[in-house]
Amino acid sequence: MRAENSAIQSSSIAVAQPVGTLRATPAIRSPAAAPEAVGGPGSRPAPGPSAGRSGTALAGLGVVAFSLTFPATAWGLESFGPWSLVALRSVLAALIAGSVLLAARVPLPDRRHWAGLAVVGGGVVVGFPLLTTLALQTSTTSHAAVVVGLLPLTTAVLGSLRTGERPSRTFWTAALAGAAVVIAFTVQQSGGALASGDLYLFGALLVCAAGYTEGGRLARSMPGWHVIGWALVLCLPLAVAGSLVALPLEPVHLNAHGVLGLVWVAAGSTFLGLYVWYRGMAEIGVARASQLQLAQPLLTLVWSFLLLGEEMSAAAPVAAVAVLVCIAATQRAGRGAARESRRIRS
Repeated sequence: MRAENSAIQSSSIAVAQPVGTLRATPAIRSPAAAPEAVGGPGSRPAPGPSAGRSGTALAGLGVVAFSLTFPATAWGLESFGPWSLVALRSVLAALIAGSVLLAARVPLPDRRHWAGLAVVGGGVVVGFPLLTTLALQTSTTSHAAVVVGLLPLTTAVLGSLRTGERPSRTFWTAALAGAAVVIAFTVQQSGGALASGDLYLFGALLVCAAGYTEGGRLARSMPGWHVIGWALVLCLPLAVAGSLVALPLEPVHLNAHGVLGLVWVAAGSTFLGLYVWYRGMAEIGVARASQLQLAQPLLTLVWSFLLLGEEMSAAAPVAAVAVLVCIAATQRAGRGAARESRRIRS
């Protein structure tokens, strides 16, 4: 039996059928309830294989951008003092981010996101650049890069605690092995003793890992470039104040290296690098993305050799191969966990 009216062309009246022949009719989905009907509010579908590959590529591009940060900072210190360099890089990066946000007419984030954005800004916009720049006054870029090689494990631990990610035992084994390689290489590079700038570097590890973790969490609910863009804008008043105080107190000797270094750490490392990094992290998870950074110290060693003329240890190629094996193991473990998650959900 069918009923018709002017608004609905035809519809089945199920109650008119005998119970034994009752058929399930397709559910009519309201547009407002479509994406969040399964899994609760804010849930997102499990990413497919293509999303995992693109997320890995984006996070890897971020690592390449970050690997140039220390050599570029060393160049920047040829023209600016450490406090001036950090303040100016934040000002320039915030102006770039603010211009892009304004041109795209991006609305202000929800009030509930501002605390997280403050953590991102304090960690990756102010804390990490300042502490590593102070460290590079007494440490070589190669040494600093290797110490910061502990960042992937630190980020994975904080990410697991903050976001609830639960990587597999294979992942943690590979991550610890990669960290062990980095620590052994650090000890070998420094002759068995910590350098005077290592306290700055260890502090940088903690604040940066916190910023990465919080940014990765926020990037699940807002685009990655919105995360770093608003974090930079939030830090702009502090950066402007720091520039006004530091520039008159520290000497400025402009040269090509200094200007190029400043431009890269502002536009390349702080804006572009963090944009692709947070976007990739949102797709593949904080823990898995963080392990790609095991390659960052070795890439920085290559840049330091090519751009700064620093000597490269004979152990570097051996460490590079070992680290790449650990990265491959963590990524394979992460892909296996993602496939299992999709299988369970389906």
